Amino acid sequence: MKNITRFFALIFIIIFASNPAHAVLQIDITKGSVNPLPIALPDLVGGSPADQQIGADIMQVVAADLERSGLFKPIDKKSYIQQITAQNVAAPSFADWRQIDAQALATGTITRQPGGKLQVEFRLYDVLSGQQIAGKSFGTLENNWRRVSHLMADEIYKRLTGEDGYFDSRIVYVSESGPGKTRVKRLAIMDQDGANHKFLTNGRDLVLTPRFSPSSQKIAYLSYAGKRPRVYIRDIETGQEQLLGDFPGMSFAPRFAPDGSKVLMSVSANGNSDIYIMDLASRGKTRITSGDSINTSPSFSPDEKMIVFNSDRGGSQQLYTMTSSGGNVQRISFGDGKYGTPVWSPRGDLIAFTKMHGGKFYIGVMRPDGSGERMLTESYLDEGPTWSPNGRVIIFTRQSPSYGGRAGASKLFSIDLTGYNEREIVTPTDASDPAWSPLLK
Repeated sequence: MKNITRFFALIFIIIFASNPAHAVLQIDITKGSVNPLPIALPDLVGGSPADQQIGADIMQVVAADLERSGLFKPIDKKSYIQQITAQNVAAPSFADWRQIDAQALATGTITRQPGGKLQVEFRLYDVLSGQQIAGKSFGTLENNWRRVSHLMADEIYKRLTGEDGYFDSRIVYVSESGPGKTRVKRLAIMDQDGANHKFLTNGRDLVLTPRFSPSSQKIAYLSYAGKRPRVYIRDIETGQEQLLGDFPGMSFAPRFAPDGSKVLMSVSANGNSDIYIMDLASRGKTRITSGDSINTSPSFSPDEKMIVFNSDRGGSQQLYTMTSSGGNVQRISFGDGKYGTPVWSPRGDLIAFTKMHGGKFYIGVMRPDGSGERMLTESYLDEGPTWSPNGRVIIFTRQSPSYGGRAGASKLFSIDLTGYNEREIVTPTDASDPAWSPLLK
């Protein structure tokens, strides 16, 4: 795998003090609605004004990450009684923090090392018990301070919820601009909080449905290069792209296998479409569906033993599962309406999908056997869910109705698995077709 340090400077992480076994503070995230946990996040203590500014910037990003999850409520710094300094950074006065109702507290330092590198250390405390529950040290280059912020937020999230975080990740999507009939669609990528945004393609060719590889800095997507819709793989680091098989018909709806060695896609010819698996090393391809129906939008289970897809083989567009070789096909959607764009949770316990019924669109989830169906969103047009790396948050596209002859705006939104904490993901242009990366390595 190509080195991700072409995007982010290498980070060294050292656990220098933690005692999670005795932690008494933890958020129960299995509830539908959670009262956000009050957490104090004073600026990192630095030795120079420049380092102090970076320390303040880091904690501002940490606070934004945690607040956006809906599970944490960063406390206004103006209410702090104790000011964290170099003298008390490792020994805070918990009584002062209890007075402002803080339940968790993170303190830390930032120091400059020879060669210009930064050393960032932080400790996480349970204020009520006065116990330290986490501690880490990060060594990094100065221009990589934002990634340190996300790693810190991930560690705090993990220690206080018991699940992995998702902040050290990126989102690729289709940027849309221009009038409806001459819409320009470009691939774009950004950190999960919208920072470090950049365009990957120039907009000359229409692009759709980008999907991340779980094991390398590559994405698969549909491109109309040469006026012919086919699946390509693009290396994010180098910008190089390659055609993924020259099929006689249209190839579309690509998605990587969890180990990154294969790609699922649909190939359309003569009025119907079938699902293929392509081995990326040998470029050998295997068709795993057949017949006169339309079979598309395939997605592997995390263990790669099963595939979920949508098909009209029963007369309307519904969700089905099958083994990775195409056997034991089972219908799993039985509610009113049509179902599409299924994607398996990285935890393997749920499948997210788009549902169309009664003139409205929904983002929903169900168990792999079709039970437990729940709608998380409802609007004029919601579609294309994608999971966060920890399987707790879903990002999707929401389009508003047309008005005055103009197409409605297309935006990205996120929703918690419980159906709460719906938020817009701000992008420079209209946006669609999001895909969430795994945690960066």
